[in-house]
Amino acid sequence: MSALAGTAPALTARSTAVIHRTNAVTRLIVPVPLTIVLLLTLDWVSAATALAALAILLPFAGLTPRQFWLRTLPVWIAAPLTGITMLLYGRPDGTVYWEFGLAQISDGSITIAIATVLRVLAIALPAVVLFVTVDPTDLADGLAQILKLPARFVLGALAGIRMIGLFLDDWRALELARRARGVADRGKIRRFAGMALAMLVLSIRRGTKLATAMEARGFGGTTTRTWARESRLGRTDLALFAIGIVVSVIVVWTSVATGHWNFLFG
Repeated sequence: MSALAGTAPALTARSTAVIHRTNAVTRLIVPVPLTIVLLLTLDWVSAATALAALAILLPFAGLTPRQFWLRTLPVWIAAPLTGITMLLYGRPDGTVYWEFGLAQISDGSITIAIATVLRVLAIALPAVVLFVTVDPTDLADGLAQILKLPARFVLGALAGIRMIGLFLDDWRALELARRARGVADRGKIRRFAGMALAMLVLSIRRGTKLATAMEARGFGGTTTRTWARESRLGRTDLALFAIGIVVSVIVVWTSVATGHWNFLFG
């Protein structure tokens, strides 16, 4: 037991280091081939295969179980809701088990609902797991230096992302200030509308000041910009991208071999 207990932290640290050594652009691009494959077909085998591959690679994502469930909670909520819609209004086929108006549950709609739920999970979870640990500044460096996107666009997007965290703090401060003044203690809808309008005005003012400050400091210039940190791809990035391609090929092969491949555009 002592040997196992001593090995686990080392594996965890090594796994975390592996995913954090990859470039932010790589983690942004890696899910693209799998997403394209899953968008071309609607069957439960391909999605289930992708989820199985994700389960195998998840320990190398650098996330604790608590972080994983908290960050992916919206996906786990959205997937069943999408499946319910397909279950009620999907293509009727085979035995009909329940029917009311336009809603109908049949063998065909059940199959489509299961495939849709697994498909949403298989598309969204890898993207969230890979992208959740990306630092916005590292991503901006990669977009500008590797993908050669315009520096003005990249820096503007980075500034906007940095402002998202301030919005949450401003909302809490505004809520406490209004409560201290006894404003809108009743009526949740009216209070929300008033706070939303105040946040809109505050966001416009802050955005204007930020744009002016960035323009004054030369962020809007047309000259070639230099970067403080070099962003480049390495062997780890190539290995991660190769894993994404291999998983996509395995997903297609498994679905075709089992006869479940359902090409949506054929």
